[in-house]
Amino acid sequence: MLHLTRRLLTGPLLVAAIGAGLVVAPAAAEAAGVTATVQVAGTLKVRSTPSLAAAIVGSVRNNQKVTVSCVTPGTTVRGSVRTSNLWGRVGPGRYLSYAYLRQSASIVRCTAPRAVPVKTKPVPTTPAYQVGTVRSTDGAVNLRAGASAAAALKGSLPNGATVHLVCGVVGQKIAGTVRTTNQWNQLTNGTYISHAYVVTPTLTVCKGATAPVPTGPALTPEQFIRAAVPGAQLGWREFRVPPSVTIAQAILESGWGRSKLSATDRNYFGIKCFNGKYGKYAHGCHTYVTQECTKAGNCFTTTATFRAYPSMANSFRDHGYFLNVNSRYKPAFAYTTNANKFIWNVWKAGYATDPNYYTKITGIMAKHKLYQYDTWK
Repeated sequence: MLHLTRRLLTGPLLVAAIGAGLVVAPAAAEAAGVTATVQVAGTLKVRSTPSLAAAIVGSVRNNQKVTVSCVTPGTTVRGSVRTSNLWGRVGPGRYLSYAYLRQSASIVRCTAPRAVPVKTKPVPTTPAYQVGTVRSTDGAVNLRAGASAAAALKGSLPNGATVHLVCGVVGQKIAGTVRTTNQWNQLTNGTYISHAYVVTPTLTVCKGATAPVPTGPALTPEQFIRAAVPGAQLGWREFRVPPSVTIAQAILESGWGRSKLSATDRNYFGIKCFNGKYGKYAHGCHTYVTQECTKAGNCFTTTATFRAYPSMANSFRDHGYFLNVNSRYKPAFAYTTNANKFIWNVWKAGYATDPNYYTKITGIMAKHKLYQYDTWK
């Protein structure tokens, strides 16, 4: 008489378990084994795994006694004792279909072999690139062959574009939408974009490059004027533009050197490129989104391409040259020793669209005592 043990089972185990004396206990340790009798017409093949497709590794005859250590799911077999998907393990790599076995005691479920953790040294993984996003209110951001606005142009990216960045290098200081910095980021295609226009995770320093350093504070008004005097006086000697006018225009148009145009491209007067030409004192062009105003005081947003200079002095020299060679400003050069009349005629000739430009310039000259730098005195 078979020992009956009832359990709540599911799936294909249900048919095999009822009336078979089988206890499914995955958590239990495998016992020494249960003796079972083979019930088969002829011989029963022993398989290497619990499957009819597995290799045959032996056979047993009818009524032969075998010791079953545990049972495990496998191929469903319709046998002489029952239909079951269970297989009895009768040795390492040796399985018999439970459908042909009759036993008088419960057989435990085979436990899965425990994986032995192997301690290995973790291998650090570094992403091939970091994902960044272009942020620009100055229009498309240029991609360069090197870390400078003077490097060869290799393309441009619009605001919101995604960039794949490899590392960072020190380059030309740029005042951008995101920040003012001398860091440039190398893309996966080998081009460079100013970090001033990119939101990105922290980047590593490019191999062989030095780390970007924080930018210094902006010049005070006194420092700016001292830095501007030599170039302004050189402009007077070369092109007869009063130094007080040059310095005042630089202050107003660059915001004491804090504008993006002056901080990025050392352009203190907003002199533009014309048909891609930038003259003999600049070294390139840069396109920006800018504000323009009509003489009636109506202002609007547009784009313009401005000259980029290697130094403040070159910007000041180009300012003098620009006024001197443009015939529209010829009336102003009748007053090269009268700063106020000089700038009045420059403004009247259409130099600036701001209706208050003349008043602003003369106010700056008076407030900061710029007339003292007019070298004819």
